[in-house]
Amino acid sequence: MIALDWFAGRWVLTREITDYRADLVGRFTGSAVWTPQGDGLLQVEDGTLRYGSAPPMQASRRYLWQGQGQGAEIDVFFDDGRPFHRVPAPGQEALHDCPPDTYRVRYAFDGPDRFTTRWRVTGPRKDMLLETLFERD
Repeated sequence: MIALDWFAGRWVLTREITDYRADLVGRFTGSAVWTPQGDGLLQVEDGTLRYGSAPPMQASRRYLWQGQGQGAEIDVFFDDGRPFHRVPAPGQEALHDCPPDTYRVRYAFDGPDRFTTRWRVTGPRKDMLLETLFERD
C-alpha cells in the first residue's frame, strides 16, 4: 500500500468523463496539488472542463486525505469533513454510497510518478465512467 506522503506535491491530471445516460463525453485537464494540512494532506484540483458541446468552464474541487505511515489505510474526506471513501488496496474497489446513486472506485499505481482512478457511477440519476490519469509534475 502507498503511504499518504507519496501523494504530496503537484500532479498533472487528465480525466475522461463518459456520461452514458446523457450520451455525452467530457474531459477535465488541469492539476492536482496535495499539500500538508493538519495531520493529513489537502488535495486541490483546478482545471478546465469540456463537456459535450457546452463552452469550456473552470472547475475546482477539494478533498482532505488522512493516513498514518507506510501500509496504513488512507481515508479521503470532502473538504467539509464528510467521509468520501477509503483508498482501496491494489485490485480492490472502494464504495461511496450517495443515495440514490452509487460510486465505485479502483486505484492503479503504475510507477513511481503515475497513478489512475476509475470511478463507475450508477443509479437512477447517473450512469457514468470517470477515468483519471495523474502524473507527477
